Amino acid sequence: MKKLTVLLALSLGSLSAFAQNNDTNGPTGLRSSTDYGTGTSDSRNTGFGIKGGFNLADVYGDDKKNFGNGGNYKSFHAGVYGQYGFNNRLSIQPEILYSRQGFEGNSTKTTTTGTSSTQVTVSERRLDYLQVPVLLVFNILDNVSIHAGPQVSLLTKVMEDGKERKIADENNAHGYSYSSFDYGVSAGAEARVGPARVGARYTAGFADVIKDQNLTATGNKALSDIRNSVFQVYLGIGFTQ
Repeated sequence: MKKLTVLLALSLGSLSAFAQNNDTNGPTGLRSSTDYGTGTSDSRNTGFGIKGGFNLADVYGDDKKNFGNGGNYKSFHAGVYGQYGFNNRLSIQPEILYSRQGFEGNSTKTTTTGTSSTQVTVSERRLDYLQVPVLLVFNILDNVSIHAGPQVSLLTKVMEDGKERKIADENNAHGYSYSSFDYGVSAGAEARVGPARVGARYTAGFADVIKDQNLTATGNKALSDIRNSVFQVYLGIGFTQ
C-alpha cells in the first residue's frame, strides 16, 4: 500500500509538471481552464467521460479481527462521469461505476445437532457494487484537482469462494446475509494532460457489510461489524463541452 501510494504521488507530480509545461509552451489549441472567463460556467471543467482502474479492497471495523488470515481483495472498477463547472476552479462531478470489491479472511460457522457438529468455512468474498458518487471538485492547480463527496452503492452480486449466493438470506448454511445497500464518503486527487486523467481515491463505507448473523451455534464469532474500505487508482478520458 505504501509503495503504491508513493508511486501514485510521483505520477501525479510528473503529470502535473508535464501538463503545466504543455499549457505554457505546448501546441496551440491545448486550452487551460483559466482561458475561460471567471464567474462563468464556461469551463474546461464541464463535460463528461469514461474511466476505469484498479481496486485494492478490504474491510474495517471491530469484527475484522474475527476473520483469520485476512488480506486485500484486488480487482477493478469502470464507469462514466459527468462534470459541471461553476467556474474555472470549482465543479461538481456525479459518476456511475461498476466496482468489484470484497475481502479475504477465514470465517467458520459451527452447527451442533445432537452429538455431531458441522462446520462451514469461507475464506474469500467478492462483492459487486453499482456505485453513484457525487463529488465536489476543486482545482488546486490548473491541471491538478482534489475531490470529495458522498457515495451510495447497491450490492448486485456476492461470491463466496467462487460460488454465488443470495444477498439477503440469513437462513443459509453460513448463518448471515449481506446488506444490499451501502453509503459512505470518497476523497482523492486527479491530474490531467489534455483529455487524459489519472487519479487516486479512497472510499470508506458506513453500512455493515454483513447483517442478520446467527450466533446461537457454539463457537461462532461476531462478523457483522465490518464495513467496506477501497483504495482506487484510475485512468480516464474526458470530453469537454
